[in-house]
Amino acid sequence: MPRGTRRMKGMAMAADADIALIKTQERRLAFETFDEGVAWALGSAIRARAVRENLSLVCDITLWDRPLFYCAMPGTTGENIDWVRRKSWLVKRLGKSSYRAMLENNGERVYAPDRGLDVGDYALAGGGFPLRIASFGVVGAVTISGLHERLDHGVAVAAICDHLGLDAQALALPPE
Repeated sequence: MPRGTRRMKGMAMAADADIALIKTQERRLAFETFDEGVAWALGSAIRARAVRENLSLVCDITLWDRPLFYCAMPGTTGENIDWVRRKSWLVKRLGKSSYRAMLENNGERVYAPDRGLDVGDYALAGGGFPLRIASFGVVGAVTISGLHERLDHGVAVAAICDHLGLDAQALALPPE
């Protein structure tokens, strides 16, 4: 088998493993309830981590009808606001994390035109994670922008794990 073919097959297998783990994250990271207080605690924890680790990120937490938390750390720009909006809209539209959606689209950054998901409104990039209520379903998104997309995704997942008292390492994606 040619060397490039082996590498591509290995990348596809890694993507498949990531997709399977992200599906597990999405299933396990469900809240009993989600309200303004939970959003504040979750967002504040993300901001505290950003300060502690000097992470240049934007954090946005929304329910579908309104924003609940927003912070922008030094080093971010107005462009991050647009990335957050587009990742969040993708989560809302598909009911899954934006990183999973990108991986399932074979790493492509645009959908086929017949999907109706224009890149001006929907970003196929990691960082948007669904907020799921166990007894109901997806009600919003926590969205991170500013780091590498895999790290954006990881920051959201780790914060939700910590809030729910779950082992963040057990649910974390492996390093690339």
